[in-house]
Amino acid sequence: MHTVNLLTNLVQHHQVLVYFLIFVGLVFEGEFILITTGILAHLGALNFWFALIFILVGGICKTFLGYSIGRLIHKKLNGTNFMKYIEKKVFIVMPRFNHKPFWSIFISKFIMGANHVVIIFAGYMKIDYKKYLKAEFSSTAIWAPLLLSVGYFFGYTALHVSKEIWRFSLIVLILIIGFIILDKFIGWLYEIFEEFYDDEE
Repeated sequence: MHTVNLLTNLVQHHQVLVYFLIFVGLVFEGEFILITTGILAHLGALNFWFALIFILVGGICKTFLGYSIGRLIHKKLNGTNFMKYIEKKVFIVMPRFNHKPFWSIFISKFIMGANHVVIIFAGYMKIDYKKYLKAEFSSTAIWAPLLLSVGYFFGYTALHVSKEIWRFSLIVLILIIGFIILDKFIGWLYEIFEEFYDDEE
């Protein structure tokens, strides 16, 4: 019977690769990478604070890259039917994006799957760069430690149920699915709030 020590030892022997994957993963994904990193930090396979540095650097790189991609799309695809469709979709979730871009960008960080689209869209719409960076940096400063701590808690909870690697993994999977459902529910509530607030105005 294999225990979580197998996973811990595997990660410890390939720490350089794992930290690199965390950095790259943060550029293209986010939530799952952060939660997994928090779990590995609780197991002692990774250093919590060192991992947080890689996470913040990866998040900052995503911030610059996303805006640059948005500007490039503006040059190449502005006014096309595809971009009109994307604009319509973004404004459904963030109807006040043009009026209050700071809060739209800030809040998108906490809605799973929304931030990647929003930061690219911010570049496409040529949102004031200083305002954009302020929203992204401040939200990342809260989001990164928060989700890393969630992963740490998930690791703590699963380890108290079982040290056997398959049961541990199953508990972690259940916790992550629960987190995704909660995040989607909060995102849905935010959409309702945005619609209601927009109707009030």
